[in-house]
Amino acid sequence: MISTVKQSAFTINGCDFIRSKSQSLASSRRISVLPPLPAMKSRRSSGVSISKPVFVSSVESFGGLKRSNEKTDSGLVKCKAYEADRAEPIEGPESKTEVARKLKIGVYFATWWFLNVIFNIYNKKVLNAFPFPWLTSTLSLAAGSLIMLISWALRIAEAPKTDLEFWKTLFPVAVAHTIGHVAATVSMSKVAVSFTHIIKSGEPAFSVLVSRFLLGESFPTAVYLSLIPIIGGCGLSALTELNFNWIGFSGAMISNVAFVFRNIFSKKGMKGKSVSGMNYYACLSMLSLLILTPFAIAVEGPQMWALGFEKAVSQIGPQIVWWMAAQSVFYHLYNQVSYMSLDEISPLTFSIGNTMKRISVIVSSIIIFRTPVQPVNALGAAIAILGTFLYSQAKQ
Repeated sequence: MISTVKQSAFTINGCDFIRSKSQSLASSRRISVLPPLPAMKSRRSSGVSISKPVFVSSVESFGGLKRSNEKTDSGLVKCKAYEADRAEPIEGPESKTEVARKLKIGVYFATWWFLNVIFNIYNKKVLNAFPFPWLTSTLSLAAGSLIMLISWALRIAEAPKTDLEFWKTLFPVAVAHTIGHVAATVSMSKVAVSFTHIIKSGEPAFSVLVSRFLLGESFPTAVYLSLIPIIGGCGLSALTELNFNWIGFSGAMISNVAFVFRNIFSKKGMKGKSVSGMNYYACLSMLSLLILTPFAIAVEGPQMWALGFEKAVSQIGPQIVWWMAAQSVFYHLYNQVSYMSLDEISPLTFSIGNTMKRISVIVSSIIIFRTPVQPVNALGAAIAILGTFLYSQAKQ
C-alpha cells in the first residue's frame, strides 16, 4: 500500500500510528484512508518532516485485516514508511525469506547437476567394462528402492499414504519410465555420453509432436519455430559424430519418446494425488523395478552376467564393484534431488535447469573421457541446446 501524506504545520515523531482497541470492526470498514495522525510526544525525536511525501511500505494489524478472534500484543497499528528521497523502503522479514528460498533452490540445482555428472561418469565406466545395460538399469532402480525403504523404516522420510488406485494410475507412468531408462542406458553403452545427451536434448520436439497430433493440443508459433534449431542441431551432430552407432542413436530416440509419454501420463493421471516429490519418485522406482526385472533376466540372464562380471574383474579389478554401486546410488540421488527441486520451482525454471544440466554433462564427459569432437559436431550440439532453451522460453 502506498500513501502520500502532505501537511505543512507540524512534525511527526516516529512512524507508528496508534489505533484504539475499542474501535469496532464496523467503524474500521467505513474508513477508507489511514486513521488521523496525532502528534506523539516522545523523549527521542525522529525528525521526519511531513512536508515530504511519506510512503507506507507495510501495515500490520490494520483495521479488519485480522480476524476478530485473533489477539494482538498491543493496540498499535505498526507501519513501516520511508521518505520520498529514500531509494527503498525498510525491508522486513519477507525479504530474508525470499533470499533463503532462492539460496535453497540454488543448492538444489548445484547438487542436481553435480550428482548427474558423477552418475554419467560412473555409468559409462561400468558399461565400458561390463556391457550389460539391462542389468545396470535394474541395479539403479534397485538401489533407489532400497534407499527409500530404509529411509521410511528409520523415519528419515515420511512414508507416503497410497492405495490401490494410486498404483493403478502410476503403472503407465512406470512403464514409460522403465522404457526410457533402459533405452538411455543401452544408448550410452554403444556411443559416447555426450552424443547420447545431445540426442536427448531433442526431447521437446517429440513432446510437441506427440501433444499436437495425438492429444490435439496447440502451441504458439514461437514454440514451433524453436523446434527448428533443436531438430537441426541434433541432425548435424548425428551426421558428424565420429563414433556413430545406430543402436546408440535409436536408444536415445526411444528414450525421448518414452519420457514424453511418461510426462503426459504423470500430468494427466497423477493430478491431484497427495504423493509428490521424492516419495513420488520412490514409488515410481519400485514399480519400474518390478516391471524391468523379468525382462532383464530374459534379455541378458544370470549366465551372461556371471561371465561378464568375471571378465570385468580380470580387466579392472575389484573396483568394478564400487563403480556399479556408485552409478546405482548416484542415479537415484540425482533423480531424487531433481524431483525435490520440482516441488520448489516452476516447470519453466525446471526446464531451464535441465538444459543447463545437459550442458554440464556433455562438457564434463568430453573432458574426462577425452571424446574426440569435430567443430561441426560441437556446433550442432550448441544449436540443439540453444533450441531447447528457446523452447522453454516460448512455452511459458
